[in-house]
Amino acid sequence: MSLFKARDWWSAVLGEKEEFDQGCLCVADVDNSGSGQDKVIVGSYMGYLRIFNPHPVKPGDEVQPEDLLLEVQLREPILQVEVGKFVSGTEGLHLAVLHCRKLCVYAVAGTQGNVEHGNQYQIKLMYEHNLQRTACNMTYGPFGGVKGRDLICIQSMDGMLMLFEQESYAFGRFLPGFLLPGPLAYSSRTDSFITVSSCQQVESYKYQVLAFATDADERQDTEQQKLSSGKRLVVDWVLNIGEQALDICVVSFNQGVSSVFVLGERNFFCLKDNGQIRFMKKLDYSPSCFIPYCSVQEGTTNTLIANHNKMLNVYQDVTLKWATQLPHIPVSVKVANFQDLKGVIVTLSDDGHLQCSYLGTDPSLFQAPKVDSREINYEEMNAEMKELQKIIREATKTQVIVTVTVTVTAEVSPDLDEESQATDSEVKAGAVPSVTVKVTIQSRVAAQKPSLAVCVQAPLAVTCDQFVFDDLEPDSSESVVLSVFLKENCSPSELEGTCMVSYNIPTELNPEGIPRVAQCNFSLPLKLVCFPAQASKAANHKLTIDTNKPPISFVTIFPDFIDPSEGDQTNALGFQFLTGSKTTLLASKTSQRYRIQSDQLEDLWLVTKELIHRLEVHFKKQNCKDFACTFSGSIPLQEYFELIDRHFELRVNAEKLQELLSERAVQFRAIERRLLTRFKDKTPAPLQHLDTLLEGTFREVIALADAAEENQANMFQAFTKLKSATHLVIVLISLWQKLSPDQVAILEATFLPLAEDTQELGWEETVDAAVSYLLRTCLSKSSKEQALTLSSQLCMPKDTSRLKKNITVFCDRLAKGGRLSLSTDSATQQAAVIPSGCATIPESDLEERTVIPGSTAMFSSNGQITKQKSKP
Repeated sequence: MSLFKARDWWSAVLGEKEEFDQGCLCVADVDNSGSGQDKVIVGSYMGYLRIFNPHPVKPGDEVQPEDLLLEVQLREPILQVEVGKFVSGTEGLHLAVLHCRKLCVYAVAGTQGNVEHGNQYQIKLMYEHNLQRTACNMTYGPFGGVKGRDLICIQSMDGMLMLFEQESYAFGRFLPGFLLPGPLAYSSRTDSFITVSSCQQVESYKYQVLAFATDADERQDTEQQKLSSGKRLVVDWVLNIGEQALDICVVSFNQGVSSVFVLGERNFFCLKDNGQIRFMKKLDYSPSCFIPYCSVQEGTTNTLIANHNKMLNVYQDVTLKWATQLPHIPVSVKVANFQDLKGVIVTLSDDGHLQCSYLGTDPSLFQAPKVDSREINYEEMNAEMKELQKIIREATKTQVIVTVTVTVTAEVSPDLDEESQATDSEVKAGAVPSVTVKVTIQSRVAAQKPSLAVCVQAPLAVTCDQFVFDDLEPDSSESVVLSVFLKENCSPSELEGTCMVSYNIPTELNPEGIPRVAQCNFSLPLKLVCFPAQASKAANHKLTIDTNKPPISFVTIFPDFIDPSEGDQTNALGFQFLTGSKTTLLASKTSQRYRIQSDQLEDLWLVTKELIHRLEVHFKKQNCKDFACTFSGSIPLQEYFELIDRHFELRVNAEKLQELLSERAVQFRAIERRLLTRFKDKTPAPLQHLDTLLEGTFREVIALADAAEENQANMFQAFTKLKSATHLVIVLISLWQKLSPDQVAILEATFLPLAEDTQELGWEETVDAAVSYLLRTCLSKSSKEQALTLSSQLCMPKDTSRLKKNITVFCDRLAKGGRLSLSTDSATQQAAVIPSGCATIPESDLEERTVIPGSTAMFSSNGQITKQKSKP
């Protein structure tokens, strides 16, 4: 048992599923017994009013029936309960109950019981006020310095202070610049009301100023009548605390000094009467409620502050004196006197846990048992240790075989759908094809809550990507059919998809099931995004792939794009993409080469990948194990850099548009606040064209939002093109340097680290960091480069010059024998095998090497970089 737990003296649980808040708790001698013993008054949002008189036989006892003096349902939610001198002609205490649209004042009286059941308590309605506005909270006190009675001030949800002189309504005033209601308190020493506005300012208003200000209920229509109907409400003093306040409390334990305590969201303030800060305390927790009370040390004040960690802290000014643990999170805390026990802490939670506790420590009655003192037998311990080690060794030798319980397979239809299933496609082509994918889930055991997710990378889309099934029985299966199509108007960088099944396998120890995941990948056909077209001879970009086998007829490897009736003499094949671009594939008649050409660099990727894949599949069926593809041309770095610059330019534009949009939004909100102030003012001035400025700013915000949305779409297309070109560069480098699968994996992880591009983490800075790491480790030229440290923070660069330089150096070092490896030991690096120069084979069109204007670097067949000047 902890010494720092609150000692439970009396507790009760109020009702079922009732809600309570800050103003629902009050302690006072409400029945005017004269004994000085407080009663606990609790109201709930369900309309129940309860009055308790706690008197346990011993601390910690449960609530007894006679502890509940009164319980009555008032039919309306109770927002706040207070006890004061609210009835004229008597100085007795009465109970004020605040509802949403009504204020009721009751007299609580007890009748002496004649039997053992005890006294009988009842409430009598003295008077009530029907409110014209929805109430929020209230405060009371001797407003204006009256003697022997208390007046009530109610704050409405729209910022009106309604003052009641007991049975009669006095006047109402609107707070200036009001937006949302805050806590309200009354200071009798300065005769002023203190609240916290939505501007996060503590504001004080004199009662006399409120009384002589313009009447809120008698607003005139014309401006002249408004100016002559009374004085404007002027604030007495203002203090900016920089946060919202949870509660305000005004205490005056000394006749000469009073303090205003304000509990903020992260700070605790004590103010003087004139609004100056007496002291403040920064809190390292989130408070929930507080209450100041009298301190035994003169000149100081004690404060109880509860927080959302179920802790109650006791402060003497700013010094923490005690901390205690509570069983709940209180929303209201009070200090009361019961049965000669003074200073009982009364707390109430939002779900109705009412507790009376005290601070203190209880002695621990636990005593550790005596340990039997016996001699240790080391031989027995050694024998037991050896036996345990033997069991551990045998357990580690046995391999745990994980059985596959659920499998998922995806079958792609070889033909396109006769009737396209494409919906909401942005492709401008006449008919967008779709292909059917059948996904089958097979379960060997019982699987609970199975769900299937099908994912394809944009711009591809599926007709349905989420499926939820009933629980699978052992040896059962489920199948679903969906279609994949091109949704956005750009060619995809990958024609692949993923199916993932999540499910639970129940066990004896865990009947709810252990989560498991199964997945599979599927490939989509090339004809989903393109169709056969006439081959084109002229193109801006050309690539030549060398092989070590005679060329294969396109009728054999591309039967889905060529009609077999055309014969085996076809050596040119055109691919027309749905987005409008065209790619041509040529096969040499006399050499072992294939050429891919297109007007766009990124359009070469899918055809190049499909060609290499179909050639490998063809020769694998022929049991040819030595087939290989090589590339001896130049890596198109300059064209690749143009795509990088285009993508980076759109990222910069997105950042500029976001800044402009933020500035215009701030301007729009500022104009709105000024217009609201003008509209709420009792003596409004002319709008001074604020409405015109608001409309113009709104149009600018809409235009900037549209521009940002368009830029986002362009950036997505640019990133898709950049990924396609990156895939192409990776394949060309791997064929050029004959990289192993592990090295290709490192290359892909370096240049394709992101599936999606965002402003917080972009492709440029991520690839730059990865390439720099490889240049510093496995591709370093000296130990000095290995000693260089890289920045640990990724941020958007100013330009792409550093990235392009690093990529160029990266290719240069690969050409000079560098080897990709995750090992940082450069001494173990082995030179990669550099392909020897290939003799040129004279051929009419295939042998011409096209140099793109503006290109500055080309990689020749011997692996060296040769500089070329751009021709005018």
